Amino acid sequence: MLLIGHVTKDGAVAGPRSLEHLVDVVLHFEGDKHSTLRMVRGVKNRFGAAEEVGCFELTEGGIVEVSDPSGLFLQHRNEEVSGTAVTVTMDGKRPLLGEVQALVVHTQNPSPRRAVSGLDSARVAMVLAVLERRCNIRDLGKCDVYASTVGGMRITDPSADLALALAIVSAVRDQPVPPGTVLLGEVGLAGEVRRVAGAGRRLTEAHRLGFTRVWSLATPTAPPPT
Repeated sequence: MLLIGHVTKDGAVAGPRSLEHLVDVVLHFEGDKHSTLRMVRGVKNRFGAAEEVGCFELTEGGIVEVSDPSGLFLQHRNEEVSGTAVTVTMDGKRPLLGEVQALVVHTQNPSPRRAVSGLDSARVAMVLAVLERRCNIRDLGKCDVYASTVGGMRITDPSADLALALAIVSAVRDQPVPPGTVLLGEVGLAGEVRRVAGAGRRLTEAHRLGFTRVWSLATPTAPPPT
């Protein structure tokens, strides 16, 4: 049997969704064209949870499962560099470690540039405004700001706000974030840091990969042992 249906640019089954109602499982196979990583997401599953995410990598021999994708989203270097921070996002039920990088450069251009890759550009603009207004980080309006993720990772989780903010501050002051630190927290317009959901699973994943402390709610703490 061959089922044919229309899929929109957003990846949704279009029309009256009769095709989606006929089948038991709907999976999305997605990924960035500049990255070899591919994610399989369960959108519908009559026999179990639909929040599971599978990670695969495109190789010369075909598609290979990636059992530990967090390592793909971290930049391994011998010395610490300013403008980088590590966070843990939730992709479905799976915690993934990702690295956020920022570069801040003074410019004479009356309209400073905001270049964003792998992050929500509106969220980056909001964090920049909070840093300048609430945290007294001046002259950001006179600087070009570049913000991106490592390995082609796409981060839309608000819990990465604190990592983005610390990466920007680290780039401005040219001071690296202490090694072995992971940052979790959503930043509000009043400058407060809010709690994130699934903190236990996030801390367990960070501890498994060798991170020894976490900054959340503006208070440095150590993740519990697994």
